[in-house]
Amino acid sequence: MKVGIVFPHHEIGTDPGAIKAYAQGAEAMGADHMLIYDHVLGADPNRPGGWSGPYDKDVAFHEPFTTFAFMAAVTETIEFSTAVLILPQRQTALVAKQAAELAILSNNRFRLGIGTGWNAVEYEALDVPFEARGSRQAEQVELMRKLWADDAFTYEGRFNTVTQASILPRPSQKIPIWFGGGVPALLKRCARLGDGWIPLGTPNEASAAMIEVMKTEREAAGLSWDSFGIQAQAQSRGGDPDRWRSHFERWEALGCTHIAVATHNAGNRSVEEHLASAQTYFDAVH
Repeated sequence: MKVGIVFPHHEIGTDPGAIKAYAQGAEAMGADHMLIYDHVLGADPNRPGGWSGPYDKDVAFHEPFTTFAFMAAVTETIEFSTAVLILPQRQTALVAKQAAELAILSNNRFRLGIGTGWNAVEYEALDVPFEARGSRQAEQVELMRKLWADDAFTYEGRFNTVTQASILPRPSQKIPIWFGGGVPALLKRCARLGDGWIPLGTPNEASAAMIEVMKTEREAAGLSWDSFGIQAQAQSRGGDPDRWRSHFERWEALGCTHIAVATHNAGNRSVEEHLASAQTYFDAVH
């Protein structure tokens, strides 16, 4: 399994020097890849009707494409992946353009992890209907792949229209698309359209059953499982080397290909502390 690191979005701060040091430090310690979370807006808990969710307006999220482009300029080998970009709340052609540029500037070190999201507040502010986001996502993947590969073409979809147009420059290699989530419709969509899966849970029987669903779906569609990836996550908080190894080995037994350790919410207060925490995990599982 390839071992990576999760960008500590809320704790890294806004100093460009610190973000540069973090990216270079992660690469120097041998991190194969870096994940970044995505949220455009946070709701005020005191808004009309109240608010209950895993984050609010006081939790910081760095914009993924901009942050990864900055990191790509100061690194050489580490790969980047969104985990996950809320695709349906964005314009398809614009995401295709941004992803293509990041792939170009990083020398094809970018994977696009996508999800449908749960926060209707973001969809409202971005002027996109919250409903039918799963169907919208499936169409977006089809269109983005055409935009990355084809010269001017016409596309008439349910949600997107392109009339004899294209993007340029286009990436020199296929940009992998990995789907995050676990509901049955998503698993089937991921199996049919995705290059990999980003699970939300732990390496248990439920995750194993989800993997079997996707294997069956891919086999029925005539698609190979061998090239399909699984991106898990681990938490440094509350763990120790024995627990980390057990968690790692259980994911490995399920066929996981990538795992990234998150060091936020664990009391780390500096770039050095976050990297040292990740290094402890790396030492335990390598």
